[in-house]
Amino acid sequence: MDFELSDDEVALAEGMRRLCAGRFPLERLRASEGERVVVDPAGWAELAEAGVFALRVPEASGGLGLDMAAASVVFEELGRALVPGPLVSSHLAAGLLDRAGVAEGKLVVGAIVRPHADRDRTASVVPVVIGHLESLGLLLVVTDDGVYGIDPSALDAVPVERSLDPLTPLWHVQQLPEGEKIGGADEAARFTREFRVLEGALLVGMAAATVDLAVDYAKHREQFGHPIGSFQAVKHLCADMLVRGEVARAAVHAAAVTLDQPDMGDPERAASGAALLAAEAALANGKTCIQVHGGMGFTWEVPAHLYVMRARVVAASLGHLGDLAEFVAERY
Repeated sequence: MDFELSDDEVALAEGMRRLCAGRFPLERLRASEGERVVVDPAGWAELAEAGVFALRVPEASGGLGLDMAAASVVFEELGRALVPGPLVSSHLAAGLLDRAGVAEGKLVVGAIVRPHADRDRTASVVPVVIGHLESLGLLLVVTDDGVYGIDPSALDAVPVERSLDPLTPLWHVQQLPEGEKIGGADEAARFTREFRVLEGALLVGMAAATVDLAVDYAKHREQFGHPIGSFQAVKHLCADMLVRGEVARAAVHAAAVTLDQPDMGDPERAASGAALLAAEAALANGKTCIQVHGGMGFTWEVPAHLYVMRARVVAASLGHLGDLAEFVAERY
């Protein structure tokens, strides 16, 4: 198993980083903070044109035909840039749905992923929290027994007055309707594995971005006539951030390769473990980034808090992290 990025994957990452920097600069994203619709249709269409939602769609069907390893590289860059929207679920839906519009960016698809729950238990959960509801054309509910499609307009939803992440508007839904069965248990299991790896890739990107923020601030902020980055305590904080992020990145890349080559390991364990490490790294690095910034880190102007809040929202989409940890432990 080769964990090194190929030349094509390096070029793919660089291209996606340039796209995000040009189309989704943080200053432009922050102009939509607190809005009920933050997914920009033009920006979403540009992501689709770049192939983000068709990475793994076969070339014969108009996609790029890439593997999970390449997809994880792309989603890491999207996470680094804090690009809003149901990116992973739309990407996975393009390979699942037999309908036009998803890969082309015309249909935005959200997902509620609840493995180890049957349909009846999922339907009775109160309340369900859904992100970007007013931007969705379809909502997928993924459980052990299958994948179900729900028309978002049929939901009785109440908007959350103040979302945890100002770039992820949320809605409460008291009960989900039955929906249309789109895929069976095998499709649900594959969707869950890939969802965990790609959400983990988003989190790895956030963990890396907070390292860059903290190191840049530590180089330029002076105290007692010296940059604070020259102080041992701050050096240790930044070094710990880097190690956490790199361990999580290795786990996500390993999981992506394992999904591509399932004979090399346990895909379920690899995907769950990668998601767990990525969530812990993004959350811990975000908090440490705020700590390195000192009092400035608690201000709204410094974007460190945006990474913490997005990491919490993405981590919540993975389910309870304690359950993930127990699942990984049981697979050894």
